[in-house]
Amino acid sequence: MKRKIGLLLAFLMLSVGAYAQDGGSAAETVEKLKAQLLEVQSKEDVLRSRLEQLDESIKPENIERSLAGIGSTKPEQLREYRRRQLAIERDGVLAQLKTLETSRQRLESAIANAEALAYQQSAQPPGTNMMAGSSAKGYKLLMLGGGGLALLALGGGAFVYRRTRSR
Repeated sequence: MKRKIGLLLAFLMLSVGAYAQDGGSAAETVEKLKAQLLEVQSKEDVLRSRLEQLDESIKPENIERSLAGIGSTKPEQLREYRRRQLAIERDGVLAQLKTLETSRQRLESAIANAEALAYQQSAQPPGTNMMAGSSAKGYKLLMLGGGGLALLALGGGAFVYRRTRSR
């Protein structure tokens, strides 16, 4: 009987410990999202500098300069070909920048939400995190603990019933 009570207490402690670790994840999530945001911002900076280079290279006088050493019977076609290449690359960079801008906005929104959640978790008094969890994960874990408790109680009841009946 003492062993079953010990197992019950160990099970409850493990389920509470697992949920308590989930409570600290909001702050960890904020840090991960901020790291992702920094990465996106650095990619944006690289692409913006590349866009500036392309805008400078696509100017007619710079295309002329870049093709000055190349001899051709049709220089107009060479210049047009070079201008099209640069325009295609610029359009690709603009599309990547737009995608990164959308990602940055989503990350900023996710950071705001995660910071609010982290603030709410930090504002709760210690020991109330187990009952105050509104996330589905926390609720499932709490229900699992209650279900385990019910199973142990039924098993203990059956054990006591068999023991008293066999006497």
